[in-house]
Amino acid sequence: MATVTVDETMTSRLLTACLVWATAAWLGGACSPGAEGQRPAVQQPPNILLMVLDDLGYAEISANGCTDFATPNVDAIGARGARFTDFYVSAPVCSPSRAGLLTGRYQTRFGHEFNHPDADKASLGLPVNERMIAHRLKDAGYVTGHIGKWHLGNPREAGQTPADRGFMESVWFPGQKKLPPIFVTDNGKTRKCDASYVDTGIADEACRFVTEHQAQPWFLFAAFLTPHVPLDLPPEVAAGHPEIEKPARRACANAMELVDAEIGRIMSLLRDLGEEDNTLVILMSDNGDYPANGWTGKPFIGTKGTLWEGGIRVPCVLQWPGVIPAGQVIHDPVIALDCAPTMLAAAGVDPAASPELEGVDLLPRLKGTGSVPADRVLYWRYGEQFAVRRGNWKFVRAIRNRESGDFEVGLHDLATDIRERRDQSALQPALREELLRLHAEWDQANIPAAWKPNFSEEDQDGADGLPGDGK
Repeated sequence: MATVTVDETMTSRLLTACLVWATAAWLGGACSPGAEGQRPAVQQPPNILLMVLDDLGYAEISANGCTDFATPNVDAIGARGARFTDFYVSAPVCSPSRAGLLTGRYQTRFGHEFNHPDADKASLGLPVNERMIAHRLKDAGYVTGHIGKWHLGNPREAGQTPADRGFMESVWFPGQKKLPPIFVTDNGKTRKCDASYVDTGIADEACRFVTEHQAQPWFLFAAFLTPHVPLDLPPEVAAGHPEIEKPARRACANAMELVDAEIGRIMSLLRDLGEEDNTLVILMSDNGDYPANGWTGKPFIGTKGTLWEGGIRVPCVLQWPGVIPAGQVIHDPVIALDCAPTMLAAAGVDPAASPELEGVDLLPRLKGTGSVPADRVLYWRYGEQFAVRRGNWKFVRAIRNRESGDFEVGLHDLATDIRERRDQSALQPALREELLRLHAEWDQANIPAAWKPNFSEEDQDGADGLPGDGK
């Protein structure tokens, strides 16, 4: 990866960010004069590492109940900070989910409702007037990097490249090719990657980025390709877990343990460099799992491509040692849109200065100094499917069988009906109408999808039927 030269503009941004952090720390009492009245040195704003796995279902990490393979490094992030039990993405497939995550806005506001049929070859993508979190952090003095999957437009077309989206450095791993030969686009130039597996290559580049930018605050978006199909693996890795009978499940187990080890390698480097305590780490999935990648479906119904819990509730863990208390398990309903304001707040940037952001800053909740609004409402629209959640109540219209076009509608108390099987509409008609009204009001600010969906197996993945628990 090519390195970034710190020019006068970047230096000015960095000094401004440090001043903001130093002022906040002093006023907050975190910095106190020394024995001789000396103030401590100015602390550099925290680094921010956002890691996204591809099609990782809720129960496919050990901390969320997986028992046939282990994810100790992913689990350790949550143990050192917080694990969310009710973390949602804003769309049930890759591209719109990432659009919402990186802009901090419901992607239906700007027409990015579906995966584009041509994926990264499409001339259309995320609208050029939408600002990503990379833009905002770059303006705050951060060096910004992207490594791995893109899926937000054609990264070779002007206006759609990662550089145009605020990323100062980018190593794009195109497609879903997992084994050599692997070719990447490194800041616009194609070169060969020597790694034996795609996520090993992504971790190599992440480690390089972190090592090269120790003198500056940085933001890195590392987008892994596991466990998205195909689950091709190096032979020595594929031989693992012979006790698992189903080939797809065995491949998923081996792929997940491989990517978990690569995540551990990045975390170990942060520790060795003395950067871990000054780095906010967020790890999540972009949507629910897909039957072909060996999913179990537990504990929900639905998969990628549906608005049942199995399509939109995903794993999320984070840490920031010394700032976020360790060992937290948070049950508040939150959404990936919250990541942008949370990262901005961590960087010393007031999220309230960007009222277009639709998430909330989670740092007060994570620090124990505040809470998530109890009456908060989360919304979804994905074609003819829609959902709304307030508290433990969720109203959903989701696909049951794509081939027949059947949909199922219901009001569910997720506190007692996590599998969304007991419709409470007849018992709670007023609540049903209230949630429908709220969704209709929210939907008025959305626009039509900018392109038609492609409900192929590769795109919608797993919208066939209504999966149970994988038995």
